[in-house]
Amino acid sequence: MEPSKTKLLVNRREKLLGKAYRLFYDKPVHIVRGEGVWLFDSDGNKYLDVYNNVPHVGHCHPRVVEAICSQAQVLNTHTRYLHEGVLDYAEKLTAKFPDGLDIAMFACTGTEANELALRLARAKTGASGMIVTDHAYHGTSWQIAQITTCYQTSEKRGDNIVTVPAPDSFRGLYADDAEAADKYAGHLRIAIEKLARNGHRPAAFIVDTIFSNEGLPTVPPGYLGKAVDIVRQAGGLFIADEVQPGFGRLGTHFWGFDSHGVVPDIATMGKPMGNGYPISALVTTEEVIEAFQQHSHYFNTFAGTPVACAAALAVLDVVERQNLQANALNVGEHLIRGLKNIAENNSLIGDIRGSGLFLGIDIVRDRESREPATAKTNKAVNLLRERGVLINSTGAYDNVLKIRPPLVFSKDNADLLLQKLGEVLNEI
Repeated sequence: MEPSKTKLLVNRREKLLGKAYRLFYDKPVHIVRGEGVWLFDSDGNKYLDVYNNVPHVGHCHPRVVEAICSQAQVLNTHTRYLHEGVLDYAEKLTAKFPDGLDIAMFACTGTEANELALRLARAKTGASGMIVTDHAYHGTSWQIAQITTCYQTSEKRGDNIVTVPAPDSFRGLYADDAEAADKYAGHLRIAIEKLARNGHRPAAFIVDTIFSNEGLPTVPPGYLGKAVDIVRQAGGLFIADEVQPGFGRLGTHFWGFDSHGVVPDIATMGKPMGNGYPISALVTTEEVIEAFQQHSHYFNTFAGTPVACAAALAVLDVVERQNLQANALNVGEHLIRGLKNIAENNSLIGDIRGSGLFLGIDIVRDRESREPATAKTNKAVNLLRERGVLINSTGAYDNVLKIRPPLVFSKDNADLLLQKLGEVLNEI
């Protein structure tokens, strides 16, 4: 039998790119075009994109495409020349932050932004210790791979890096405990003591403020503020990784840290900034920058170019003009109501959590024990793909369906997702 077109492509990919690259789904999808919340494969099949947060305002949004093309026709060079467009974007971006967080530094990826944040934290504190949650994801460079705890890597974690439990109210160490916030925060003291035994002081505590790779847990109220206070008392900074929750996705707040009532010392962002055009950034205080620039300078050839900033400025413009943060909240609440209706008749759903257009569905074998149903979650992911819905999973047990579509996702799109999801869970 002749191998299929998909199999030929997979074989060619492995030969040319190597096997370290991973593909989604048991039967990979050959995508050739995107528009809004839809992706189209090489056979013309249409898929509802419920997973990709990079096209924040929709695949190939015409306003963003036009901004990229128009600026590329005029100039694209680095930031060692003056350019008003770069400053216009920095001004508009920092205006989205609390007072004091008013300096932006650009990079190309979330990994780069997080690595730069670590450099700033070390310069400000004179320390090298890092605290990160279990099963976190912050990027792919050598340094950031060491604080990415959701994967096994060949990079040996240094003794200046320690982990603390993710604050999970559903399945964590202190699930259903009225004192969970204090108990989880107490692990920061343990981490600081461990660093001290290893000869280190804390430079920073970094978290993805929706704890995405940790399974989007419902965080005990007050936890993050208590944890950050402990770190700051020990001389460390708080870095809010906003790569996934930022830019209005949560609906209730523009940034994830706002939802916890905590102001970071440094906030990092990436993926959705340019709707697919590579740009990332961190925003911090003059005090932090002053400590860094005494001994270092920063330059990145492809970071914050005129074209990158034109794309990013267009994204902010679309978010505001189309009221996409409000749409995220409205459609997200609609989705939650629909998911609760499905859960009434399907015991696979153990928990529904998240905010706006960033939701998690915890799939369980048994609601009482809350035992994760990893195999059934994987089956749901692949059955939805067969029905034209692209979704994926997350969490320490890979049993949380992650709903994270472009912010132009509508109630009609949500209803289609709910219909297909109900069918799949009933079949399983």
